[in-house]
Amino acid sequence: MRQVTFAKRKIYIWKIWLEPWAAETRGLQEEADRFLRYISTPQVQAQQHHGSWLLCLDRRFSLAQRIVSKHCRVYSLRSDDALERLLAGSGCEVHCFDPSIRRAHLQEDNMWLHRLSVDWRDPNPAVPIQRLHSGSKKLAAILSHFGHRQVDVLKVDLESAEWKILENLILEQVLDSVGLLLLELHLQWAGFEVGGDEPSVVRYWFSLLRELERAHFRLYHSYSDPSKPRLFLHRNLRNTSSSFTLGWEFTHFWENLHNWWLTKYFFAPLYIEN
Repeated sequence: MRQVTFAKRKIYIWKIWLEPWAAETRGLQEEADRFLRYISTPQVQAQQHHGSWLLCLDRRFSLAQRIVSKHCRVYSLRSDDALERLLAGSGCEVHCFDPSIRRAHLQEDNMWLHRLSVDWRDPNPAVPIQRLHSGSKKLAAILSHFGHRQVDVLKVDLESAEWKILENLILEQVLDSVGLLLLELHLQWAGFEVGGDEPSVVRYWFSLLRELERAHFRLYHSYSDPSKPRLFLHRNLRNTSSSFTLGWEFTHFWENLHNWWLTKYFFAPLYIEN
């Protein structure tokens, strides 16, 4: 459920608002063209670092300062990797969620591994907890459990579960707690529990990413993996890779500061300071 405030009234939204169709024909080609163009076009220019999982280290935004001050927290929804170890070595507090590890929690310097899988659904009460290989929780519940109010970097690489996880993060407003989102997309099929015909699937994907933009996230990085199969919903469409890595930065504070500067100095005659 997503809460929107408008004129002091609260409106509760239980599902994602779908964007208008790309064309009146409602065809796959038009939807795919719009979607691929969108994920391939960065919206802000930013200094970046580290391989395909490029971090935004532009000093206009908060991550670089928080790394320097040793107040950086990272959540990785997969097993630990080079990026996580790099950030842990830089002084960040890194939490990796991996349901395959044997112990409930492991710690190595600044890196914690948790035997948890992140889900978009609440746990099934009909399944006894002792029968589960590991715990399964929504990200909002995990944040609450650990008492974490802010995550500077959220890395999501969930092998086609990313769409429903992202939907849950939007509807439950978890993204309000995230500074930078690293998201790997898998386009070879619709994804877990994503239904509809092919044009509807792509329209749903596009609508989710547009919700990120409405939440003041801006795309600063897009990487198409040339080593992955050339599949888009089970077909070769414009020789597109089936895997994209996207980087999204929360820019609300910077945008507000930029607008304030324009108002005060560019439109100085219209600005009255109390």
